Amino acid sequence: MLRAGIVGLPNVGKSTLFNAVTRTRKAEAANYPFCTIDPNVGTVTVPDARLEVLKGIAKTSVTIPAVIEFVDIAGLVKGASQGEGLGNKFLTHVREVDAIVQVVRCFEDADIHHVAGSVDPVRDIEVINTELMLADLDSVQRRRERLVKDLKRGDKAAATEEHVLARVEETLNGGKPALTVDLTPEERLLVRPLFLLTDKPTIFACNVRETELATADDNPYIKQVREYVTTHLACEAVIISAQIESDLVDLSPEEATAFLAELGAEESGVGRLIRATYHLLGLQTYFTAGEKEVRAWTIHKGDTAPQAAGVIHSDFERGFIKAETVAYDDLVACGSVAAAREKGLYRMEGKEYVVKDGDVLLFKFNV
Repeated sequence: MLRAGIVGLPNVGKSTLFNAVTRTRKAEAANYPFCTIDPNVGTVTVPDARLEVLKGIAKTSVTIPAVIEFVDIAGLVKGASQGEGLGNKFLTHVREVDAIVQVVRCFEDADIHHVAGSVDPVRDIEVINTELMLADLDSVQRRRERLVKDLKRGDKAAATEEHVLARVEETLNGGKPALTVDLTPEERLLVRPLFLLTDKPTIFACNVRETELATADDNPYIKQVREYVTTHLACEAVIISAQIESDLVDLSPEEATAFLAELGAEESGVGRLIRATYHLLGLQTYFTAGEKEVRAWTIHKGDTAPQAAGVIHSDFERGFIKAETVAYDDLVACGSVAAAREKGLYRMEGKEYVVKDGDVLLFKFNV
C-alpha cells in the first residue's frame, strides 16, 4: 500500500489533521513542539460517490472503497539536516513515504505557539524545503564522489549517471526541489535509488481557522501559498481546517453535512485532500460489481488489464484471458450490464488494454 507522509513545522496542525483523515484519535495533538515523536500510521478510505451508484445497479448492500496509508511524522525545525530537533530521525521517516502532504499554518491564534514566533506560511515552506534540499544535496554529492573511480575508468553507465546527478545538484543548489528537474523516465530511474526527499510528489494543506473555512479563498495567507507553490514548486494547495475535521470525526455523515452547511462549506476539506493525494500518487480506481459486493481497486495510471487483475490475486494476472469491460458513465447511463451489452458498450479487452479510471471489470482467467 502506498503511503503519504504528513509533514510540517511543529504546532501547525499535523496530528489534528492525521486524526481527522484517519477518523481516529491515535495521534496526540498538543500545544507544544514534538508531541509526535514516533510516526502514527493509519489506513484511509478514498471518498468516491461512484460506489453508492454502482451499489444500486448491482443490487448489493456491500461497498468496499479504495484505501491509502497516511503517516503522521514529527515536526521539522530549521537545522534538521544537521540533526536539530529530531533531525535524522525525521528525515528517515520522510524518506520512507511515497508522497508528502505538507501542512502549512494559515491562521493567527495567540494561544497556539508558533516555533518562529509569527505566522508566515511561505517562510515555513522554505524552512522545510531547505532542510529537505540540504539532505538531498548531501546524498547527491556523496553519490557523485563514489562515481569518480568509475568515471576515470571510462564507465559509460557512470558517465550517464554523473550527468544526471550534476543536473539534480545544480537544481538543488538553485533552491528548487529535485522533482522539478526535467528528466526522462530512464534518467529518473537513475536517481530513484537515492530516495531523494524533494523528488517525492508533494501537496500543500493550508490549515485555516474553523470560522475562516467558508471564506478561505480571501485569506491573504492562502493567496501567498498558492502563488508560491504554483510558481516555485509546481504543486497544488488544498484548503483544510484541521480543527473542524477533527470535530467531524465523532459525527454521523448526516450530522457532518449539516455541521459543514452551518459553516458555509459544501464539503469536508479532508475529502478533497485524500482524493488529491490519491491522484498525486499516480493512482486511479477501477471497480468490480456484483450481488456480493461493489469494490474499488487501486492501480497505477497506465496499468494494463492483466496488471489490474493482479491486484485482486496474482493468479488472475498469471492466467489472464480477457476482461469484460464497461465504462462507469456508460453503465450508469444504461442502468444495467444487460442494457450496456445490448448497446454495444460492454466489450471484451485483451492483454494490451490500458485500464481507465472508473472502468467496471470482470476478469476471465485460467491457471
